[in-house]
Amino acid sequence: MSKLYHAPCYVLGIESQIGLSLIRELGAAGVPVIGIALTSNAIGLKSRYLHAGVRLRAPRTAQGLQEIRALGELYGPGYLLTVSEANTRWLIDHQDEIGPLKALVPTKQAFDFVLDKEKTLAMAQKVGVAVPQSVCPRNWSDIEKAVEQFPFPAVLKWADPNAVAPILSAQGLECIKAEYVNTPAELLAIAQRYRNLNCWPLIQEYCPGVGLGQFFFMHRGEAVRRFQHLRVAEWPPEGGFSSVCDAVPLSLFQDLQDQSIALLKEIGWEGVAMVEYRYDSLRHRAVLMEINGRYWGSFPLSVHSGAGFGLLSYYLQGQDRMPPLPAQRDDVRCRMVATELKRLVRITFQPSKIMDKRFHVRPLHELFRFIADFFRPTVRYYVWQSDDPKPFFQDIKNALGLA
Repeated sequence: MSKLYHAPCYVLGIESQIGLSLIRELGAAGVPVIGIALTSNAIGLKSRYLHAGVRLRAPRTAQGLQEIRALGELYGPGYLLTVSEANTRWLIDHQDEIGPLKALVPTKQAFDFVLDKEKTLAMAQKVGVAVPQSVCPRNWSDIEKAVEQFPFPAVLKWADPNAVAPILSAQGLECIKAEYVNTPAELLAIAQRYRNLNCWPLIQEYCPGVGLGQFFFMHRGEAVRRFQHLRVAEWPPEGGFSSVCDAVPLSLFQDLQDQSIALLKEIGWEGVAMVEYRYDSLRHRAVLMEINGRYWGSFPLSVHSGAGFGLLSYYLQGQDRMPPLPAQRDDVRCRMVATELKRLVRITFQPSKIMDKRFHVRPLHELFRFIADFFRPTVRYYVWQSDDPKPFFQDIKNALGLA
């Protein structure tokens, strides 16, 4: 890739593999990266690809905006990326208050739309995407009807977790991403938990299968880059986020890709997005779960595969020019070993804690795959990278409480 003069790119939120991978992708391309950490032990602060790393003392406050403006004045005008939904929403609301920096964020209307699962599922149906049967209870009467009529098993998910989390926290309740209910009695018991709040999570049909993620960079209504993966292992085991995932050739799931793009167009989405499905290989059926309007947890796989989403944000969203991108690989597997170990412990020693009673527990199969992956030449890692090892050791220190 030819070396050009680059304005700096500021990356806010470098505690996880997502921010770290953005640093690596941009830094390897010659972009000066200013990492903005929310904690002093952020793994991204240790990356050799950083031009400079700082800690934001007062995130998501007026003082925090002041700190970001000061960074822009110190290192020069540039572009600001972030990874979490909370920080994305904050920057959307205050993008005119960050001085010489341009926040590369979606529009408020589109972002609020994808955060609302109920709206997303309704729009998906409109464009022909398969969605799970769902009920959004508005009152206790809706709960009683669901107890009598909804097909079980079912999964409970909040329509907008970010919006409801503070309400739940004020009542001493945890915002649980997904709960499995196998009987009407289980649904009724969980619904009672939220009765005083008069709000309940979505009730969705149980969809067997594995996670299939399709990733796009939308620019002026067109998908200029595509990538997709299948989850090999998830945490928790019954479904959550990827601990191991495989790149998938773009020649597969082409019709589904087109449907995903049609959905993003209908929403008016610009920039990066993940459209997540549950894929049942026995029935060849993919059912929409949600849209992530941000960089996703398995983002390292796309970086190792050369998808170039961070570069597209910087160049295309920031400067309206297409960057040179490498050919994409579709033979890469990426893994998060620490999460895999947790998963092995759960499957081998704590199978009763797996909420999905239909999950097929195969301890020996899982152990063999875990060991064999260390010897596969196309396996890469979420954090470990041989030319940038310090973030990995910082991650170990964090996990052991030594940071």
